[in-house]
Amino acid sequence: MEHLTFKAKEALETCDVVVGYKTYIDLIKGVIQGKEVFSTGMTKEVDRCQRAIKLASQGKKVVVVSSGDAGIYGMAGLVYELVRNQESGVRSKENAELNSKLRTPNSELEIQVIPGVPAFCAAASLLGAPLMHDFASISLSDLLTPWEIIKKRLNMASEGDFVIIIYNPKSKARVSQLEEAVDIISSHRNHNTPVGIVKNAAREAEEIRITRLKQMPLHYDFIDMTTIVIIGNSTTFIANDKIITPIGYDV
Repeated sequence: MEHLTFKAKEALETCDVVVGYKTYIDLIKGVIQGKEVFSTGMTKEVDRCQRAIKLASQGKKVVVVSSGDAGIYGMAGLVYELVRNQESGVRSKENAELNSKLRTPNSELEIQVIPGVPAFCAAASLLGAPLMHDFASISLSDLLTPWEIIKKRLNMASEGDFVIIIYNPKSKARVSQLEEAVDIISSHRNHNTPVGIVKNAAREAEEIRITRLKQMPLHYDFIDMTTIVIIGNSTTFIANDKIITPIGYDV
């Protein structure tokens, strides 16, 4: 089970309905026994959030579950977008039915985002202290963001000497983007730059690898969608099997 904050656990225990991705629902099944649950597979995020809003408009207390922090690559933004569209009368194929049912004087909803532990924070804590200075988080998933934009972000973050966090590095259907991303970063960075690879951070089957940028191809088969990759900047070093990025103190 994922590490839950006190507020998250309280919300799950006191809610009427839990809505979420099937995998995340399974991770918290010990906390939500007896609750009404609505879950779907990947790519059904809009459906889940629409259902959550509909149920909340009926007076139910609904929890929408995200992995890590709901405001970082999670569902918080999508819920706010759908509610905004409903309030402003924006109609689309996806939210037309939702709008027609929610535009009533009593349809105002109270939305609370409960903070969680982002995957990159969990991964960084296992690696040492790689995020002590400026960093950029970039998802390699081009499902919703064009690959050309992702490549531009990789280039700019690398040129700016940011520590780079890579989310969604590789899936079964998307296998070439990680190699291309490493090539882009390598064009701006020393090949001995420390790299931390964490799979299933703070979950069962947690695995940690510390390597160098030039050795990344050796780990491509190990990396999947549950993996966070942290690539150091020009000052990052490895000591006692930990990755440290100095913040600049005179020590």
